[in-house]
Amino acid sequence: MQYAFLKYAVDLAYQNVQSCRGGPFGAVVVKDGCVVGIGVNNVVAHHDPTAHAEVQAIRDAGRRLCTFNLEGAEMYSSSEPCPMCLSALYWSNINVVHYVYPMEIAKSCDFDDTYIYEQLCLPAAQRDVKMIRYDDQYFSNPFELWIQHPTYHVHY
Repeated sequence: MQYAFLKYAVDLAYQNVQSCRGGPFGAVVVKDGCVVGIGVNNVVAHHDPTAHAEVQAIRDAGRRLCTFNLEGAEMYSSSEPCPMCLSALYWSNINVVHYVYPMEIAKSCDFDDTYIYEQLCLPAAQRDVKMIRYDDQYFSNPFELWIQHPTYHVHY
């Protein structure tokens, strides 16, 4: 069964390149043996740097299942997920990823995540993306409202 889901993800990636819609990446989310989300790389087509296949598949699964918590689901991806997609997997509670092509293959085609991984290991003050914090005394605190909200018990 895993082979069939992996083949589906790779076929999506292959078709995506053939159609000139985006990069060579495809992904499917599977829960209880059923495909519940599909995605392909739409970065160029959507002018959206976050439109990676895994993120698209997670979004699709969330919409179809009407939940943000995909615990118990598994990801089948044509390639090893990038740092952003890996973060999305953590946030969605998907904790198993099956993939075919390692990051070295993607890197050889100019999809290189090395810089991002290096940056994430640095203390925030040393990263190239500068983080500037402002005093919160001039703002309403949405976190205080969240704590008081009836759905506060829902964990992300």
